[in-house]
Amino acid sequence: MEERIQMPLIGDKAPAFKAVTTQGEISFPDDYKGKWVILFSHPADFTPVCTTEFMTFASMMDEFREINTELIGLSVDSLYSHIAWLRKIQELEWKGMKNVEVKFPLIEDIRMEVASKYGMIQPGASNTQAVRAVFIIDPEGIVRTILYYPLSTGRNFQEIKRIVLALQKADSDNVATPADWQPGDDTIVPTAGSCGTAKERMEAKDSDMYCLDWFLCFRKEK
Repeated sequence: MEERIQMPLIGDKAPAFKAVTTQGEISFPDDYKGKWVILFSHPADFTPVCTTEFMTFASMMDEFREINTELIGLSVDSLYSHIAWLRKIQELEWKGMKNVEVKFPLIEDIRMEVASKYGMIQPGASNTQAVRAVFIIDPEGIVRTILYYPLSTGRNFQEIKRIVLALQKADSDNVATPADWQPGDDTIVPTAGSCGTAKERMEAKDSDMYCLDWFLCFRKEK
């Protein structure tokens, strides 16, 4: 029987683990209580796409910390390979990024223990490399978003940041975010739960809310 890939789903508790990283040992989620976390995997060290991704993520690390978000990388390479690769990255220049120091932890996962817990090894793509997985995990240790990219496609890091901001906005204001939402854009309020509420919304004047129809109402953010 073919072995099924196990992975946490949106709304599940993120699997706990302890790991050796380029920033020392970490215990997840205990070391990250109260923080949003982006846990992401890459296929291998010293590969072209991964190099551009790590340069980008490292250059955005302070941006993510400003929104209470920490980064954790993972591949199935050794710690020494990680260290050599990250040192080499500091010598490169791309898209105006140079002298880039990767200060977030990069997990050594030679035995694929963490990768297996998160379904990062997908035999249809590779038995020896992790796919480009992204797990966005909230301060309670709950998986809120899962993204998977093929080995050949680099990730959009502005979109990853936008997702974190959208989740934080939804949690803080009890709203949803429409297509292509950006911070400052109007948001969607929960659908009316009764005929009376729907009627009130449609008839409301001089409100910070406006409706396209009874089931689609927006809150003005500006």
